[in-house]
Amino acid sequence: MSERDTFVLADVELARVVDRITDGQWDQQLPPEFPTLGDQTYTVREIVGYLAYDEAWVPAMVAGQRMEEVGADAFGEPIGGDLLGDDPATRYRELVDTSIEAITALDEEDLDRRVVHFTYGDHPAREAIAHLATFRGLRVHDLGRALGQDHPMSDELVTGLWEMLVPRFEEYRAAGVFGEPVEVGGDATLTARLLAATGRQP
Repeated sequence: MSERDTFVLADVELARVVDRITDGQWDQQLPPEFPTLGDQTYTVREIVGYLAYDEAWVPAMVAGQRMEEVGADAFGEPIGGDLLGDDPATRYRELVDTSIEAITALDEEDLDRRVVHFTYGDHPAREAIAHLATFRGLRVHDLGRALGQDHPMSDELVTGLWEMLVPRFEEYRAAGVFGEPVEVGGDATLTARLLAATGRQP
């Protein structure tokens, strides 16, 4: 599966996790073990708000625009801004649809020639999409598990992430994206092996 196909699948499945959030869960505090930068904990709505902000930036980013060109607060600051409104799941789905449209509109030449300007550095579009797919795919697991959703990642998504990440695990670990791998038994499922390789407890 290509990086682009993995991105689309991860984005669709993450939107599905958000669709399943109940009214009583939006203000629920996520558990301390939920993976975030730093030690701060967030509510479900705050995390989905951050994901919405990330989605909102995708069309501009894959078009090759820099944050300073668009304006760093163009879509509201992460966490502090509110892109979700009164119908957060629907609004999130709309942002996902726009992101997928922007990614799938890129042709093969764009994937290798266009440069995407992240805040942490510039990357060819193909590698940038791998970054985006990794973040979304693992959030399917992280958020789905925190919300009590059983097996949130499909086998197809797990396979796509695994194939995409096998040549990238050490690079991403060196960059601080993943923690040290967790040991699993030889009979572990591919899902367990994927999570363990990213430093997560299966």
